[in-house]
Amino acid sequence: MELDMWGGSIPAVDEAEGGGDGVRARPVYVAAVDLACSEEFLELIKSALLAALEALIPGSLFGLMTFSHKIGLYDVQGPIPVVKNVFIPPDIEEDGLPVALEDAMPLLAFLAPVDTCKDRITAALETLRPTSSWERGAASGQEEDTVLLGGRGFGTAMSALIDYLSSEYGSTFALARVFAFLSGAPDYGAGLLDTRRYGEQYASKGVDADLALLPEQIPFYRDLAAVAVQAGVCIDIFAVTDEYTDLASLKFLSIESGGSLFLYANTDDSTLPQDIYRLLSRPYAFGCVLRLRTSSDFEPGNSYGHFFPDPQYEKVQHIICCDSFATYAYDFDFVHNDGFSRHTDPAVIQIAFQYSVIEPVEETSGDESQSSASYKFCLKRRLRLRTLQYRPARNISEIYDSVDPEVVLHILVHKVILESLDKGVREGRQQVQAWLALLAARYNEALSSDARAPPSSIDVDFSQCPQLQMLPQLVFALLRSPLLRLHEEGVHPDYRIYLQCLFRFIIFFWIWMISFLEVSLH
Repeated sequence: MELDMWGGSIPAVDEAEGGGDGVRARPVYVAAVDLACSEEFLELIKSALLAALEALIPGSLFGLMTFSHKIGLYDVQGPIPVVKNVFIPPDIEEDGLPVALEDAMPLLAFLAPVDTCKDRITAALETLRPTSSWERGAASGQEEDTVLLGGRGFGTAMSALIDYLSSEYGSTFALARVFAFLSGAPDYGAGLLDTRRYGEQYASKGVDADLALLPEQIPFYRDLAAVAVQAGVCIDIFAVTDEYTDLASLKFLSIESGGSLFLYANTDDSTLPQDIYRLLSRPYAFGCVLRLRTSSDFEPGNSYGHFFPDPQYEKVQHIICCDSFATYAYDFDFVHNDGFSRHTDPAVIQIAFQYSVIEPVEETSGDESQSSASYKFCLKRRLRLRTLQYRPARNISEIYDSVDPEVVLHILVHKVILESLDKGVREGRQQVQAWLALLAARYNEALSSDARAPPSSIDVDFSQCPQLQMLPQLVFALLRSPLLRLHEEGVHPDYRIYLQCLFRFIIFFWIWMISFLEVSLH
C-alpha cells in the first residue's frame, strides 16, 4: 500500500485477519507466583490477582502457575482445583525439566475460561502457601539449617512456561501475557543470579559502583526474551522486595518481550492490586510496526523507546506490545549542511503505525428467552497514518519560541539513560549539566545579536523566552532524582533500574514529583 504523503489521520482495517467468522485468538493471561516467599508477599499477590480477575474481559483464558524449587500447574476446570508439580533440577548445567509441562498437564486444561471458572480460580489462590525451608533444603540436597531462603527457580520456570505456551501460539492465542511475581532474586536452577556483587566495597577498590551494578550479569534473560517474542509471549515482572534482586539482568525479560517492570519496596503500602487492575483495563496493541517518513531535506536519526529495528528495512521499528502510556522519540538530521533548501515549503513527517488488536464478538443464543451468551474473539490488523506539516523556523529565536519543554526533557532523559548505562551515572550527570550550559550560552549569543533585546548581563533564567524558562528547573529536578544521584548517596541500584524503565514511558511531571518527594523526605 502506498502511503499518502498529504493526508490526515487515516485508520484502516485489514479484515483478512478479523472479518467473517473471526480467528481463534482468545486473550490468554498467566500468573506465575513465587512461593519462595513470605506470607505477607503471598497475601498481596492474592489481592492483586483477585483485582486482575475483575479486569479481564469475559472469555479470556487464565492460567495459574507457581514456582520455587518446583513448578506447580493448576487445573481449575474440574469440581476442585488440582495442582501438578514438576521439580526443577538444582544443577544449572542440567538441560531442562525431568518432565515437560505439557506431559504433566495439557495446556488447554491449564488455561481456564475466566467467565465460567472465576470462583474456582479464587479457590485455587486461597490454597497457595509459601514453601518451607525444609522442602527447599530437601530438594537441593542440603540440610534444613543450611537453607534460610532461596529455592527460587525463576529462570527455569519462565523458560519452561514459554515453551509450554508456544504450542498454542497462532491457534488458541495471538499474544499471551504473563504476570511474574517475584519476592527476590532467582537463586536456583537456570538463570541463577549472584547478589553478592551488591555488597562489594567498590569505593575502596576505586571502582564506580554505579557502572559496576548497572550492566546485566548474564545474558540469560535477554536471550529468553527473544524466545518469548517468537512464542507470542509478553512478560510483565512485579518485584516486591527491598533486597537486591538484580533488576539490571531481569529487566530484559520484561521490556524486550513487550512487558513492563514494576518494583515495590514492601507489602504494607504497595499499590500492586490497583496497578495491575489499571494495566489490564487499558486497551493494548501488539505485533506493531512503526515507520517514519519525511520530506527530502531531513531524515530520522536516533530513535528512543522499547522497540527494535527491522533487520531488512531502514527507518522501520517493531514494537512487541504497547498501550497508550508507551512513548517513543526520534532525533532528526539534516540531509545537507545547508538545512532546509526552501524555507517556504513545509517540512513533512508521516507516521505509519500498523498493529493488531483482539476484539470480543458477543454471540447470543438463538432462543431469545435465554440470556446465555458465548464469546468469540476477532483478531484485526489495523493501519493508522498520521501526516504532519511544519513551517521551518526562519531564525534561532523562532526555534526557542516553539520549544516544548516536555518533549525536550523526554529526549534528554533517554540520552542520559543511555549515557549512564554506557559510561556510568557520573558521566550522565555531566552530560545533563553540559547540555544546559551549552543551551544557555547559545541562547545568550542569540540574544546579544538581537538589536531589539535590551542590553543586560548574562541571562541564565531565559527571561526573554517563556518556553525555555522551565528547563533549568526540570534539569535540576532530573539531577536531584534517584535516576542521577550517585550510589554513595544511598540510591538502590534496583530502584535506579526501575526508574530507567519507567521514565522511558512517562512525561516530565513524574520526574519532577519524584525529585520533589525525595528532597522533601530528607
